[in-house]
Amino acid sequence: MNPRKLVLVDGTAVLYRSFYAIRELSTSSGEPTNALYGFIRMLKQVRDIWTPTHLAVAFDGGLPKARLDLIKTYKAQRPKMPEDLRKQIPLAEDYLNSAEIPWFRLEGEEADDVIASLAEQARADCGLILIATSDKDIFQLVDEKIKIVPVAGKEGILDAEGVRRKTGVLPCQIIDWLAMVGDSSDNIPGVPGVGAKTAVKLLEQFGTVDELLARKGEVASERIRAVLEQSRELIVRNRAMIKLRKDLPCQLAWSQMEVHLPPVGKLLPFLEKMEFHSMAKELREQELFVL
Repeated sequence: MNPRKLVLVDGTAVLYRSFYAIRELSTSSGEPTNALYGFIRMLKQVRDIWTPTHLAVAFDGGLPKARLDLIKTYKAQRPKMPEDLRKQIPLAEDYLNSAEIPWFRLEGEEADDVIASLAEQARADCGLILIATSDKDIFQLVDEKIKIVPVAGKEGILDAEGVRRKTGVLPCQIIDWLAMVGDSSDNIPGVPGVGAKTAVKLLEQFGTVDELLARKGEVASERIRAVLEQSRELIVRNRAMIKLRKDLPCQLAWSQMEVHLPPVGKLLPFLEKMEFHSMAKELREQELFVL
């Protein structure tokens, strides 16, 4: 088995989680650092728990035009990013540069698609790919080589059976399942009257949406048959919305992604500038221990 274990981290999700988990942390000059502090701690936790040989982080670069063309209100219901969080995104990038951890952001592309593209590239040269995320869209990527881990905590690895237990369907059915159910967090409406349990039962019976629509006359409920026929275009559109891209131009460099001890000379000045005194102390002690 290939010994490489790659962890891909949804950096935007980690920053958001950290921003709301840690309150009122800032430098002596008033610069907010709460999201950054949690971001660094969570990355360390990911490394410590999942022990990757290689690591990379992906950030959102905006909403893809292709999805907005399909649904103009895609994610429009979400509150605007807090300004104090927005200010810390460049700081997170500075941290990653100082720690020599590669990161990716593509203009007009979402982190999920970047992660999917990186995972697809890495597949042939990697034994295991772990994706640290809380986004259920990523469930569609899970297979014998790609698994999901939490961005925080020690919850176990989510494999194909774990996806089935959590949703009722297999990873290969996630796109069809969400196409019927919709996704309120992304402002994607589902088929009226078809909830998660109904969608599971339909996919258990027919396997795929294509087969369901081709054989909709076999659906027991007259009401469900009617809404499926009326929602045919909506389902096709939703599938296009939910399916992650795997062909974005993200260039993997295994040598750059290799996990190594933090470069004290580059990272210590950054931690001191951010006034993360406990982290700076840990880094100094690590250097003494290594020496």
